[in-house]
Amino acid sequence: MPQGAEWLIILAIVILVFGAAKLPELARGTGQALRIFKSETKGLRDEDDEKGAKGEKTEKPAELTASEQERISELERREAEIKAERERLSGN
Repeated sequence: MPQGAEWLIILAIVILVFGAAKLPELARGTGQALRIFKSETKGLRDEDDEKGAKGEKTEKPAELTASEQERISELERREAEIKAERERLSGN
């Protein structure tokens, strides 16, 4: 963790990058984002607790459809081709 002088340097850099007028707006936006994140994670935990209390099982991820599996195979094939081409070019 940064010490006292390091915090001052970080603060000075932030002021130079964003400007003093933007700092309150930036802090306000960060605070709102943290509040939203906390409320969403709390909601997810509450849902899990309710399911556990009712004896319900949590949902499994859905199986991939055939078209999704084909798409993944195609992307993996293309990735292998790119890797082979990169190796061929780096060898020259």
